[in-house]
Amino acid sequence: MKIAVVGTGYVGLVTGTCFAETGNTVTCVDIDKQKVEKLSSGQITIYEPGLEKLFLRNQKEGRLFFTTSLADAIAEAKIIFLALPTPPGEDGSADLKYILGVAADLGRLIKPGDYKVIIDKSTVPVGTAEKVRAAVLSSATQDISDAFDVVSNPEFLREGVAVDDFMKPDRVVIGTTSDKAIKLMNDLYAPFVRQGNPILFMDERSAELTKYAANSFLAVKISFMNEIAHLCERLGADVDMVRRGIGSDERIGKRFLFPGIGYGGSCFPKDVQALAKSSDEVEYDFRILDAVMKVNESQKLHLLPKIHAHFGYDLKGKHFALWGLAFKPNTDDIREAPALYMIDALLKAGATISAFDPEAMKNVKDQLGDKISFTENQYDTLEGADALIIATEWNEFRTPDFDKIISKLKARIIFDGRNLFDLSQMEAYCFHYESVGRRAIRNTSL
Repeated sequence: MKIAVVGTGYVGLVTGTCFAETGNTVTCVDIDKQKVEKLSSGQITIYEPGLEKLFLRNQKEGRLFFTTSLADAIAEAKIIFLALPTPPGEDGSADLKYILGVAADLGRLIKPGDYKVIIDKSTVPVGTAEKVRAAVLSSATQDISDAFDVVSNPEFLREGVAVDDFMKPDRVVIGTTSDKAIKLMNDLYAPFVRQGNPILFMDERSAELTKYAANSFLAVKISFMNEIAHLCERLGADVDMVRRGIGSDERIGKRFLFPGIGYGGSCFPKDVQALAKSSDEVEYDFRILDAVMKVNESQKLHLLPKIHAHFGYDLKGKHFALWGLAFKPNTDDIREAPALYMIDALLKAGATISAFDPEAMKNVKDQLGDKISFTENQYDTLEGADALIIATEWNEFRTPDFDKIISKLKARIIFDGRNLFDLSQMEAYCFHYESVGRRAIRNTSL
């Protein structure tokens, strides 16, 4: 099958590469000429485990191409994916200008009798499929009303495991009532669901809402556990024990119950905000979402009062080592990363910071410049620091050399925003150790 993917960001690049991997011929289009040149020359532009291998293989096999020409990309394609940004506007609603702009361009390019399926892959508000269809028709110079269908096919990709999520999806959600589109989409996704996971066909509006509902529900689970963590600290309970106790209930499940310093990234913050805005527009007070946003905003600075309680409010002259900058492990994405909120608060309090992250340091350097310093490995970051702060749960942080940590830090102090270390182990090493929802290990000699 010949496929066009409009947009070569995170979703577009994963989508295009994975469809090429199953034998389709995929042309990805982007207006960024420099980016297209890099991709065409074999330089992948995002970090995602497992993606580069597929990317290079499918380029070599002549199944994956890149261009700046929308007309060339869609000329022979029967399926056109729109994988474009939908950033939040000032009022929290998703900005559809990129999607609707491309839709208008497609209206000028699609010809009568040359049937195509236009697919909203981006996360979009309910009713977007109708707006895309209207935008296509509004710019058409001929009657093309029967020459295309607009389908909603939301992505459910987790950064860090996106290739596995795409190649072996839990489910595929497709919103369309067109028999033609159903046939094409079923054929397209058949190789990905051979083990029996479902392709769920539904109307366009239900598919659009499904994506927002899924991400918002996961955000609710995370924020609920963060609230439980606060309660554990006040009641003397251990949130890890509570998590295991409720996670063994199959009605609740084990995933997304880990407390920490809040969620970030490109999806959860934006999607929760957009669903809340959509609710406002139809005059429905979605109170749970309002609470989730408030909890997550404050949770990003959950460690700050603990730091101030130990060092005082004025942190001038204090230097902190920071492990982790990405919003989660196995990605270089720093959008809404809790680490950035922590950095801002510490700098305002007069502290200095040295940071390390396996993948995200370049992106933070581009954003913060020389406001903080960076090191080539996690241990150099500790040199002369008054304490270590952990903001991202990268695997290489889970079992570090504690003797080396002790030798480099000024004092044995760790503030752990991801609950990486065992409390008894911290006691054995005589650390002052504070985490989320667990008792503090206090070294009174520090």
